Amino acid sequence: MIYNLIKKSEFDKVKNHSGDWATRMKLFADMCRYNTLVAVKKAGSGHLGSSLSAMDIVTYLYLNELNILEVGLDSPDRDIYFSSKGHDVPGLYSLFYALGIIPEEKLLMLRRLHGLDGHPEVRQPGIEASTGSLGMGISKAKGMAWAKNYNNNKGNVYVLTGDGEFQEGQIWESLQATAHQKVNNVTAIMDHNKYQTDMLVADVNNIEDVVQKVSCFGWYVVRIDGHDFNELKKTFSKLKSITDKPKMIIADTIKGRGVSFMEKPLTETFQGKTLYKWHSGAPDDESYIRGLDELSDSINKLADEIGIEKINIPENKTEGKVATKLDKEFVTDAYGEALVELAKTNKKFVVLDGDLSADCKLRNFEKTYPERFIENGIAEQDMVSMAGGLARMGLIPIVNTFASFLAARANEQIYNNAGEKTKIIYTCHFAGMIPAGPGKSHQSVRDISLFSALPNVTIIQPCNAEETKWATDYCINVAEENCVLRLVIGPSPERIQLPSDYKLKVGVGATLTEGQDAVLFGYGPVMLHEALVAADYLKKIGFGLKVVNMPWLNKIDSEWFKSIVKDYKKIFVLEDHSAVGGLGDRILNELVKIREISGYEFVNFGLREYPECGTPLEVLEYHQLDGKSLAKRISGIENIEEAESVKQKYTADAPQ
Repeated sequence: MIYNLIKKSEFDKVKNHSGDWATRMKLFADMCRYNTLVAVKKAGSGHLGSSLSAMDIVTYLYLNELNILEVGLDSPDRDIYFSSKGHDVPGLYSLFYALGIIPEEKLLMLRRLHGLDGHPEVRQPGIEASTGSLGMGISKAKGMAWAKNYNNNKGNVYVLTGDGEFQEGQIWESLQATAHQKVNNVTAIMDHNKYQTDMLVADVNNIEDVVQKVSCFGWYVVRIDGHDFNELKKTFSKLKSITDKPKMIIADTIKGRGVSFMEKPLTETFQGKTLYKWHSGAPDDESYIRGLDELSDSINKLADEIGIEKINIPENKTEGKVATKLDKEFVTDAYGEALVELAKTNKKFVVLDGDLSADCKLRNFEKTYPERFIENGIAEQDMVSMAGGLARMGLIPIVNTFASFLAARANEQIYNNAGEKTKIIYTCHFAGMIPAGPGKSHQSVRDISLFSALPNVTIIQPCNAEETKWATDYCINVAEENCVLRLVIGPSPERIQLPSDYKLKVGVGATLTEGQDAVLFGYGPVMLHEALVAADYLKKIGFGLKVVNMPWLNKIDSEWFKSIVKDYKKIFVLEDHSAVGGLGDRILNELVKIREISGYEFVNFGLREYPECGTPLEVLEYHQLDGKSLAKRISGIENIEEAESVKQKYTADAPQ
């Protein structure tokens, strides 16, 4: 695959040209769209729909309103712009490249280690605020604007929000407080492209009439065409005269703007609801080239309109590789299948979703049992407290969203529910570090610790599809207390093979490999794969590593545990989590409990820093949690591939 960007010199040519202003803005924005498509395709993932819908807005702001290119990125008097939703950051990066804020090689390292994060992070030049779970932006903008007033600094604060983001409770708290506190140097802009993950906002959790609602909170609100540069110019000029209120622009936009087939939803519908395809993910080869061709045509036509020298559009092409089907599995597929199957015999459970039905593999359940499916939209706290009410009425609610958004954002609501001694199942999707491309806002590495603090919660992470179905059945039909199902969202690196006689039993794991020199406890398909790779490396030097799948992250059967560790002095735990508060702490406590801690070498391999962004292998290697690095850390041998000469040492030292 060849990936080439439109060069910065071409953007300079457009910026400095004297032709029609609005046409130059359109041209500049479409050139950024072209580079955004290249960057996301090379990354293999990213958010195109939002990047393309917001592009005209950010192009207008940076070329016409913001003073940062004049006063500098670090000036206390700079205007500040940032995105609250964060999905549009590939487009913002493309604009930063066009303006000389980031270099070409950085843009081509989107979602790569030491490149550009998949969601905004302040470590990147030009990024003013890190994006987290949705809804934080206006509150953060208010803080920045308040500080400017306090410090007597010049400059305004602009924050971009999504429309689906207005389902979050914090948005409405921030709207009320900003007006009440008279923080009037804030302008919020809604990229109102009408779609959230893959459905219309109006179908998921309608926010209209948003103009009237926001106005009632004391804001000056105007609704405009977010793709009309003349209207943008007129609106921002008008806002300069509004000094007694915070301002909001509801910018009506088109998701996927600039690429015809990305502007249109899929022709198929789901229960009468229109589906949108291009929210996230890289386009296939055919769509990629087609999109670039459309943007190239638009760029050439706009350049002709203003009589500018022809824009040098680079060649990008695919190599026509035939995709191969890999023997991988998604444990979330098994989870979705289990829900549908179990619903036939258990009519007490209902499924709740936080605008992630497709990602969480709930669509089949939603279609089969619509009367037992509740879509809450982007409102995790509301969803969890609703689950509490359902549970109090004797139902079994199953709450679904990404682990990062559930365990932390709704933690107080989870705590309240747990204290009522009801039963709720919390399914934490996108658990752990991988995939790492979206960055730390999505990598859930603290959820085990947050749930483990509750005394009446069982936490399970299955390692393969079969164990996922067993665990789902256990949570619904057997468990008497709250349960957490922790699921990896991406494809498993390999199908973890469990012993033929293995059955799911509380507090008991399964031995995957035999070995006499050390035992390693792990969980989930990603880390167990790395553990098995490490065992293979170590086997070559005569070091036997016993790998144990331990799906019960906060329950340990003492007798089983004693039988597993009794012949070992070296005990390792491999976390897909922070080194604090995960399985390692539980196992260490168990060793103390059974009075077997003396004489043991105990090492917990877990995160001791924020997780990095990049490809799976890049990130695992960076944190030394890949199989090869683990083998080195366990054996103490750096050049483990060349370590055949030490084979006899381990053989001689092995227990007889």
